[in-house]
Amino acid sequence: MLGPATALVARLPHPEAWLGLMIASGFLSDVYDGILARRWKTDTDALRLADSAVDIVFYLGILTAVVERHWPSLREHAWLLAAVVCFEAGCKAFEWLKFGRMASYHTYSAKLWGILLAAAAFSLLCFNQASWILTTALAWGIVCDLEQLVMSFVLPKWTRDVKTVFHAVSLRRKMLA
Repeated sequence: MLGPATALVARLPHPEAWLGLMIASGFLSDVYDGILARRWKTDTDALRLADSAVDIVFYLGILTAVVERHWPSLREHAWLLAAVVCFEAGCKAFEWLKFGRMASYHTYSAKLWGILLAAAAFSLLCFNQASWILTTALAWGIVCDLEQLVMSFVLPKWTRDVKTVFHAVSLRRKMLA
């Protein structure tokens, strides 16, 4: 709900405080929902897939807010943004073709990407600054997508919560043994 709400609040004349609160609460809820699900032993395949889907909706809401308020800054990064979108779409398409569903790896690199995206969104939406953090976040997104694509190639069947490519290779060996 915070993603679409952020997109709507971004249309207000001076929404910086609200946007900061929404980004922070969205980021914190994304961090803690996984921690709590594991602690309460409710982290099922379906829940992890839903978590991945909700992350996408949240960040699409943030992207909509950024486009609404800071299109010129994004236009300067258009090629990186287009590359991230293309890699994301390519990964999702490959995952659906190979596994019949979206991957849900929750890699360490994706966690760092979430931090970078939250920092870039906060910088843009709350301080009107398109700094190096936006470039870094978008470039790191491509790295994450490449890692995810390699993991999807390596793994013979759908597996959730695979933290790195090295973990994927190790899991492949175990699955094929």
